[in-house]
Amino acid sequence: MATTHVLAGVVVGLGTLALVPEAGPVVLAGALGGLAPDLDLLGDHRKDLHFPGYGSAAAAVAVLVAAAAPSPATLSVATFLVAAAVHAVSDVVGGDLTLRPWEATGDRAVYEHVRGRWHRPRRWIRYDGAPEDFLVGVALALPALATLDGPARWGIAGVLVVSAGYALVRRSLVDAGERLVAAAPDPVLAAVPETLIEDLR
Repeated sequence: MATTHVLAGVVVGLGTLALVPEAGPVVLAGALGGLAPDLDLLGDHRKDLHFPGYGSAAAAVAVLVAAAAPSPATLSVATFLVAAAVHAVSDVVGGDLTLRPWEATGDRAVYEHVRGRWHRPRRWIRYDGAPEDFLVGVALALPALATLDGPARWGIAGVLVVSAGYALVRRSLVDAGERLVAAAPDPVLAAVPETLIEDLR
C-alpha cells in the first residue's frame, strides 16, 4: 500500500542522513519519493509514474551526482529518486492490478518501460493492504520511530494508524465501492475520473 512505500522512502532518507548528517530535508524527500509513483492512480496505475528500469537508472545517476557534489539539493533529489525507484521495483513482489487481487487472477504487477511489457506479480505480499503488507510497514517504521522525534515521529505513527485502518477494511472496500457507484446519480459519477470507478461499474 502507499503508506508502506512512504515508510520505505523514509528509511532511504534516514540512510542518506546517516551517511551525510548535514544532508538537509532528505527524510521528507524520501517519503515523497516513496509516495510519488502512486499518483498515477488517476491514470494508468503502475505504468504512468512507475519506472522500474528508467527510474533505477535515473536514481543511480542522481546518487553519483550527489556523491560528487553533495548538497542538500543534490542529496534530496537523489533520495527522492532512489525512493521512487524502490517503490516501482518493489511492486513486482506484490499482487496484481485486478479489483480483488487476493483472488490472484491477474498477471500485471508493474509496467517496465524499458522492455515495453508488464512484470508478472510475484505475490510475496499477496495484495496491497494484506496483513503481511502492514507488518512490512511496521518493520520499516521502527528505524524512524527510534531515531526521529517531535512531529516527525508523530507523523510516522500516524502513517502506521492509516496503514492499520486500511488493512482492516481493505477487502470490504471493494464491495462498498461497487454499491456506492451503483447508487450514485450519473451527474456525480460524471465528476469522478473514470479511471477511479471503471472497475467498480
